[in-house]
Amino acid sequence: MNIIDMIDKEQLKTDVPEFGPGDTVRVDVKIKEGTRERIQAFQGIVIKRQGGGIQETFTVRRIAYGVSMERVFPLHSPKVVEVKVIKRGSVRRARLYYLKTRIGKAAYRIREKK
Repeated sequence: MNIIDMIDKEQLKTDVPEFGPGDTVRVDVKIKEGTRERIQAFQGIVIKRQGGGIQETFTVRRIAYGVSMERVFPLHSPKVVEVKVIKRGSVRRARLYYLKTRIGKAAYRIREKK
């Protein structure tokens, strides 16, 4: 094992919940405004999860006031305070790009896993 792998292993988070595409998650992110720091929640559906190890990222899509937005979060970043699974979705794909073409309620209607 080389030095880079050892440093990466030290920085991995251990409290990451199990989640995947189709799940609705709430991500608490540290936001810095001037001299103050606060925590902002971003809740939406996970579209994809990619990479591995310290470089692992996941994309969350949400719709607010009719405008859709996507945000990519590094899973093991210190800026990501907490990832909480709100609802588990039952999907057959690893990448849910087809949700981008949907509007209204259809954009976030995914069967719930039992």
